[in-house]
Amino acid sequence: MSLSEGTSDTDLTRGSNDGSVRENKRVLLVWDAPNLDMGLGAILGGRPTAAYRPRFDALGRWLLSRTAELSATETANLEAEATVFTNIAPGSADVVRPWVEALRNVGFAVFAKPKVEEDSDVDADMLRHIELRRGEGLAGVMVASADGQAFREPLEGIAAAGVPVQVLGFREHASWAVSSEILDFVDLEDIPGVFREPLPRVSLESLPDEGAWLQPFRPLSALLVGR
Repeated sequence: MSLSEGTSDTDLTRGSNDGSVRENKRVLLVWDAPNLDMGLGAILGGRPTAAYRPRFDALGRWLLSRTAELSATETANLEAEATVFTNIAPGSADVVRPWVEALRNVGFAVFAKPKVEEDSDVDADMLRHIELRRGEGLAGVMVASADGQAFREPLEGIAAAGVPVQVLGFREHASWAVSSEILDFVDLEDIPGVFREPLPRVSLESLPDEGAWLQPFRPLSALLVGR
């Protein structure tokens, strides 16, 4: 089983060991890069350093493991497909290119869209891709987004049809998914190896009895900048 490059054509069916024809289905991961960047930035108080950037090789291994788990309950052939959706701001292509090429080298397909207007986001593109794969056959879908509100209704519809759905993100930004009775929420920091260092998170909903310090995002002296 390998991470798919994510073509739009339906795969040909393959035979099983007993000679019968088995249906093909995908286990799809959709990563909402712009939204997750904002969510991670809110936790860190700024742009992430290398220690806090997600490791997509670890995410890919987790997806393959999840696909293997689902294979035990499916009669179809399952294939993992990992996709990242991102915007490319004007003049940023040279900066973003190494990241895009690294993703493709790991086995992720990348959908890149120019950021030409304020509303040139990729939400609609992600929803169209999920619906395309649903029509071809889905055995599972995971959507990684910091808040994910745009995906709530479509994902609940898929889950209601019996397809396992997981929302990946940060629990402090996705309370709707954490409390859902039909969707499964996975905090990105709980996936082994996705972050090299623990994120500096303090949840106001789960403070230790002895209390906790919430450090400032920037030094107080920043107030004097520009005066």
